Amino acid sequence: MGVGAALPFSESEMPSLIVNIDTPSVDEAEAFYAAAFGFTPVRRLFGGAIAEMRFAGQIFHVHEAIAGAAAFDAGEPRRYTRHWTPLHLDIVVDALEEALAQAVKAGAVLERPIAAHDWGRIAGSAIRSVTDFALSN
Repeated sequence: MGVGAALPFSESEMPSLIVNIDTPSVDEAEAFYAAAFGFTPVRRLFGGAIAEMRFAGQIFHVHEAIAGAAAFDAGEPRRYTRHWTPLHLDIVVDALEEALAQAVKAGAVLERPIAAHDWGRIAGSAIRSVTDFALSN
């Protein structure tokens, strides 16, 4: 869908939560999420500065945000070096090894190899060593 296209859902289906992801390159992030996890590009907003994507029934807005720019009035500048964040994506998959290989091929960095727990298995990864995510089954 192009910029200014109609919403991909009716008003009664309006999502109650939109996950926002800041990135220094919308094009690279959109390509990564599509190739690594199968996110579906929906449309571009604000002159292409935001890529709207859908995954697992959820809407994601991938924002282009310049490193060093303040996030609203918070004063904390955006940075894209490796850092801890209280929010990350856990993507549950059926075939962990295959999903991990696909994510690495798309540019992810494996930070913690697959580990087994009583609730399932998990591998920790990061996108360009900046934003962490986990794959589990």
